[in-house]
Amino acid sequence: MQIKRATLKNFRGYKEEVDIEFQNLTVFIGKNDVGKSTVLEALDVFFNDGKGVVNLDVNDINKVALQEGDSEIIISVEFENLPSEIVIDATNKTSLSDEYLLNSAGNLTIIKKYPNASSSKAKVYIKAMHPNNKKCNDLLSKRNNDLRKIIEQENIECSDRTVNATMRAAIWKHFEENLEITETEIDVTKEDAKNIWVNLQKYMPIYSLFQSDRSNNDSDKEVQNPLERAVQEIFRRTDIQEKLDIVASEVKEKLEDVSNRTLEKLREMNPEIADSLNPVIPNTENLKWAAVFKNVSITGDNDIPINKRGSGIRRLILINFFRAEAERRIREMNAPSIIYAIEEPETSQHAEHQKKMIEAFLELADAPNTQIVLTTHCANIVKKLQYKHLRLIGPDRKITNITKSLLPYPSLNEVNFVAFGEISVEYHDELYGYILEQKKFNQYKVGKETRPYIKLLRDGSTSQEIRILSEYIRNLIHHPENTHNARFSDEELSRSICEMREFIKSN
Repeated sequence: MQIKRATLKNFRGYKEEVDIEFQNLTVFIGKNDVGKSTVLEALDVFFNDGKGVVNLDVNDINKVALQEGDSEIIISVEFENLPSEIVIDATNKTSLSDEYLLNSAGNLTIIKKYPNASSSKAKVYIKAMHPNNKKCNDLLSKRNNDLRKIIEQENIECSDRTVNATMRAAIWKHFEENLEITETEIDVTKEDAKNIWVNLQKYMPIYSLFQSDRSNNDSDKEVQNPLERAVQEIFRRTDIQEKLDIVASEVKEKLEDVSNRTLEKLREMNPEIADSLNPVIPNTENLKWAAVFKNVSITGDNDIPINKRGSGIRRLILINFFRAEAERRIREMNAPSIIYAIEEPETSQHAEHQKKMIEAFLELADAPNTQIVLTTHCANIVKKLQYKHLRLIGPDRKITNITKSLLPYPSLNEVNFVAFGEISVEYHDELYGYILEQKKFNQYKVGKETRPYIKLLRDGSTSQEIRILSEYIRNLIHHPENTHNARFSDEELSRSICEMREFIKSN
């Protein structure tokens, strides 16, 4: 399962409902405090229910909504690449499609509503195209006996009345001419429908959030120790689970034998006490195997732990964890689904490391069952990406998919200018060259302020010419050997870029 779309409402700065589309690699860009980290932390709340990095509290409610009397936070996620078969009743296989749990696009939409953010407990709904006929509209919440009654009352043929999924299918087939399919929010936290949500969670991706502003103490999870995350993934693999089940069953069998023999000997001495005792052995599925490896870590010289090294080294270890994961996931097609969310991965990294990092993310995002979600303030990272990867968040909290048609000039330098206000001679060159290519430079020059420019001739002599600001800057960029003119300032570079952008937009 992978995220196709997420929706936020009343969560921090996002009062109005906002939809966000996701790719295998999705990068949020924008200026400080526009809500980039909010998106990543909302997903942590959704996936980890307060057991991840973020705990929901009253300060997460949008303040304007709260003043208006609306205290409900809503976070929903639409999933694609769904499993072909699922188990939602005991061990009986069915499918999301057969249970009418898919939306109109054939995807799974799960909505979590937090009526009171002082508690992280959510009401969970599945929004789906579901039968609305009163005779068959609430089958998922009904118990086995209730489904049998419907089958008997309606005289419905059913091949197996012990399997809920089979009975639901029979009932829906009986009413297939009048199901009244409509978009419905199915509450899966009430009555017998709880089993649906409990079992669906087994198919959900692991969501791992790496924040940029963590503390630095002994209990810190600065890089959320990659080995701990690796342990979680390893124990979710089917082949590992099967081996552990064999071990657990054998241990349980031996424990029962020891316990029974002990009680039998006790019964010879005091039957009354022996009969009052029973061995308590946990079910194999409840064993917490990952806890055995809770202290896994990477240490350096003299056993110095990661969180005591410099922040650049910590993140360098993280980079190479992702590089190793990319290679492993490409080899292992059956790896469990995982989402890595990383805030500002460029923090404390040398420029060369930044390049290698984004290359690792691009490689990892191409691996099966893997998604990467980033925030960044790094223009160099943006230049390594494609338009489809980028989501620009503006001051109004509007989230825009970057496409060439949305830009006055189709360039990642343009994206960096809009997102970060970055000015560069490369961007100036691109704008200037674009106007020349469109044969509109003479039109652009009209009405512009001019200044003298001393041109260096081939024989070493000079001549004075008149240039507009953009020409002046262009000539200085392309002729650094000419030292007869004053260097342009950052303010002049910015002004020239803005003038060319406005001309391109208006023409």
